[in-house]
Amino acid sequence: MGREKQIIGERIRKRDELRAEGIEPYGYKFDKKQNTEECSNSKVGSKVKTAGRIIIKRDLGKIAFANLRDISGDVQIVLQQGETSEKVRKFFKKYIDAGDIIGVEGKIIKTKTGQISILIKSVELLSKAIKPLPEKWHGLQDDEEKYRKRYLDLAINPEVKNIFLIRSKLMEAMREFMKINNFIEIETPLLQSIYGGAAATPFKTHCNAFDSDVYLSIAPELYLKKALVGGFDRVYEITKKFRNEGVDRSHNPEHMTIEWYQGYADYNEGMRMVKEFLKYIVKQVFGKYTFEYQGNKIDISKWETLTLAEAIKKYLKEDVSKIKTDSDAKKMAKKHGIEEDGITKGNIADELMKTFRDKLIQPTFLTDYPIELAPLAKPKRGDPTKAEIFQPFIGGMELARAYSELNDPALQAEHFKEQEEEREKGNKEAMQTDNDFVNALEHGMPPAYGVGFGIERIMMLLTNQNSIRDVLTFPFMKPEINKESISRKKGKK
Repeated sequence: MGREKQIIGERIRKRDELRAEGIEPYGYKFDKKQNTEECSNSKVGSKVKTAGRIIIKRDLGKIAFANLRDISGDVQIVLQQGETSEKVRKFFKKYIDAGDIIGVEGKIIKTKTGQISILIKSVELLSKAIKPLPEKWHGLQDDEEKYRKRYLDLAINPEVKNIFLIRSKLMEAMREFMKINNFIEIETPLLQSIYGGAAATPFKTHCNAFDSDVYLSIAPELYLKKALVGGFDRVYEITKKFRNEGVDRSHNPEHMTIEWYQGYADYNEGMRMVKEFLKYIVKQVFGKYTFEYQGNKIDISKWETLTLAEAIKKYLKEDVSKIKTDSDAKKMAKKHGIEEDGITKGNIADELMKTFRDKLIQPTFLTDYPIELAPLAKPKRGDPTKAEIFQPFIGGMELARAYSELNDPALQAEHFKEQEEEREKGNKEAMQTDNDFVNALEHGMPPAYGVGFGIERIMMLLTNQNSIRDVLTFPFMKPEINKESISRKKGKK
């Protein structure tokens, strides 16, 4: 019998013994008065009542120690002969294991080594752990297992739990910033009959009630701009987006976004607001404007702004203004090791940017992308071959996409037509025509800019993580093959 099976058997026996004695090993409630951090900060002699999970248990005969953990941290508990009743000590020794969730009552003491601890008066078992926790340094070393069993990763690694505490603080800070700047939070549909607002491959499903195919939202953009038509000046939404595309260190099929739209403003105001937004949330999380990401000190208060053409000139020594035809674009792509298939004079600049974006470590805005890349954006004043776009980059990652919003219905209809032509050529990411959105624009939408941030990428920066999966509480995983069901199927053959 393997060691783990033996441990499980012993714990099941303890559970059954408790029930035979009339003690329920899975409690209904516990009146927790303090968290473990508050216990650790309490004065010696104070009475406390707390609860959490036993992480480490050490029985030295006349005295027993254990580490009790909750969301706020760890506190040591002590059961000492002559101070803790024999009944409580016997119960703890016989029935409590590492991994169990317990409630305790006692008083604060300082041990001989100077450690603040709880001298236990009473113990209540709240949840008997049948399976043992993995050891901190030897268990869950495989990333795949960490993601699949995130609940264990959280239970044994406080630093992982801290990532998601920062996420909670981030979400709160974002909403605070929006409120301070008079943005109204609204909700848009996740199920949409027409997908739009971004160049992406959607997830498709079927609505039985209407007997029609629908798509999971790839972006809330068109609905939020309809809200501007309806009279809202400043709107935002924090929501999920779904894109049926590849998975890598900065992409996940399901992710969170914050998008906002500000009427009567353009992309220049958008860049100013993005700076203030990022400064605000970084200050709320760290108390300062600087933080470290992957060995680099980032100062969120200092930004460089380059046009896309200037950035390509700076990092690749290429002049994209000389690219006049698709053939020129393909030659440039080949020179820089870019797959030539699908390359055009309209998208080559964006593809070139992808070869050096990992060098954009310090806060940088890239602006003025080719108009072909932005069917929902306004043409640049003075140069209609470009669009009034900006993208913020930090730590080698693109954090957002933003632009002055196109509010000319005739031009928008023309761009949708071009997108349909792209779809007919096989471009799966080209947008569908949304006639209702064009109809909305025909009623008049104020000039505006819009911004869409990937929240997980902000989280990667703030928590110094190199993979998007490390900032997703429960990342989507490829389903595991059920070995038992396979065995049963083989047996039937």
